[in-house]
Amino acid sequence: MSEPLGLLTTAYRDLSEVLSSLRVEEGWEPTGCAGWTPVDLGFHLLSDARRALVALNSPATGLADTDAVSYWTAWQPPAPGDEEELWSTRVAASVHGGLAGIAGRYAETSAAVLVAAARVASSDLVATQGRVLTVADLLSTLTVEAAVHHLDLVLRLHRPGPAAAPLAEVRRVLEGLLGGPLPAGWDDVTAARRGTGREPLTAGDRAELGNDAAAFPLFG
Repeated sequence: MSEPLGLLTTAYRDLSEVLSSLRVEEGWEPTGCAGWTPVDLGFHLLSDARRALVALNSPATGLADTDAVSYWTAWQPPAPGDEEELWSTRVAASVHGGLAGIAGRYAETSAAVLVAAARVASSDLVATQGRVLTVADLLSTLTVEAAVHHLDLVLRLHRPGPAAAPLAEVRRVLEGLLGGPLPAGWDDVTAARRGTGREPLTAGDRAELGNDAAAFPLFG
């Protein structure tokens, strides 16, 4: 199993297990995404897995125009009006059978993504969201998305967080965006949360980062 596929396998497996373990009443707890519940976030994750399945079956030609790091420059913290996306997500989630229905579909779809990823070469080019990148870089973006949202999902729930390897990939991408190392005192969970704006930088962080503090959040 290639390293990018191995990372995604771990991230998807762990996230699927958490989603499948949630009780109905836990579906309405707060998450690390402001205003989003586990039901909302679960449907967002299902949509991302469906996009991944389409991307892996959308070969591209020419040259890649983005990679595992630069992909994230387009994703910034929510802007005014983004609450409309939340409401449309909540409505769509409600017709998918709630948490149980979403968890089942996520398990099926994420498993299909892994099968599709195993059938293509890591250097193959694929298209997604109007951009072209290698399969290896696509799998990294999917791993980062899954790991960050796994942290969001378990913020108020007594469930395990993402494994060390996917979290290390989040840190690698964040450091690529920053152009240098994150503070050594941050563990990978802290790096993921502060690097994406889910936790504010402390005064000590800002002093250590210096001018680089202005770049935060690195993506959101």
